[in-house]
Amino acid sequence: MNIKLLAIGKTDNKNLQALIDEYSKRLSFYIKFDLEIIPDIKNAKNLSEAQQKEKEGELILAKLTPTDHLILLDENGNSFSSVGFSDYLQKKMNSGIKTLVFVIGGPYGFSEEVYKKAQGKISLSAMTFSHQMVRLFVIEQIYRGFTILKGEPYHHQ
Repeated sequence: MNIKLLAIGKTDNKNLQALIDEYSKRLSFYIKFDLEIIPDIKNAKNLSEAQQKEKEGELILAKLTPTDHLILLDENGNSFSSVGFSDYLQKKMNSGIKTLVFVIGGPYGFSEEVYKKAQGKISLSAMTFSHQMVRLFVIEQIYRGFTILKGEPYHHQ
């Protein structure tokens, strides 16, 4: 299985980017992982929330193949402990999915078309985090999940 993380907009904080790069590199020892950035919508300030979600949704859907298994990072999604998330990753690998795609949407969430295409939603927390931080948190949790599956000492219980 491959894992892809799609995110809207670049990370402009070099310290966060360094950590994202570090965990992406660590994760690559376990699985093929790609972080793909979808550029911010131009002139977004001139668009309504609905228009912005629609345009971002079109860009997200254009990045998917018919066999991709789409999971949205969404505040209304399922919550997992780190061990529970590692079990979730194992089940996805066992199911024969070729590419598992996690998506971090824009500031207003996802369009209806993206929700319709999704096979699941995951919530990282009831708290709100910046989209740039969420990238790091998702990648670190995927990495943590694989270390748990391999019985490595990264995660402590």
